[in-house]
Amino acid sequence: MKRASFVGILTTTTFYILCGCLGYAAFGNDAPGNFLTGFGFYEPFVLVDLANVCIAIHLIGAYQVFCQPIFSFVESRCHGRWPDSKFITSEHAINIPFYGVYYLNLFRLVWRTSYVIVTAVLAMLLPFFNDFLALLGAISFWPLTVYFPIEMYMARSKMPKYSFTWTSLKMLSWACLVISLVSAAGSIEGLIRALKTYKPFKAQQ
Repeated sequence: MKRASFVGILTTTTFYILCGCLGYAAFGNDAPGNFLTGFGFYEPFVLVDLANVCIAIHLIGAYQVFCQPIFSFVESRCHGRWPDSKFITSEHAINIPFYGVYYLNLFRLVWRTSYVIVTAVLAMLLPFFNDFLALLGAISFWPLTVYFPIEMYMARSKMPKYSFTWTSLKMLSWACLVISLVSAAGSIEGLIRALKTYKPFKAQQ
């Protein structure tokens, strides 16, 4: 798992830095949100389609990971508040061939499906989705990716305070916090600019 995490983070970091640095060096503030189709060219179609499939796979996995705390929080609160509700607490056993027994909870099915539908509709309605997604990424990057993992690692390993490793990890955490704040400020600026230039569909007609 450590090796898989290292390879995954190294790969995504390399691609993000290349896209960010090279895109800004080439286009400055006019860099498009989508490097493949942001210039008005949609060929070669195979490359664009393959990139979209990879993005979908990446976002589906990331969506599942980041939504689990929300799902767990709502479901645990509902279980605690309505412990006698069969709709919330009942588990229905379903025998699936080549898999085994799967326990289906109707509340979990309805709640999670509704959440996914609502967030998908909101994402489609937002005309400035890239800037909004960048803001969410900037907000969630430091606590979820840096701060909590570092603090858990230091607590688990009982790392002595002010040692070289402790100091290095703290400096990394603070540096990533600064990066998150700067990214959030840039995303807010992009949202404000998008709102000023946004024209509804009827106005465009």
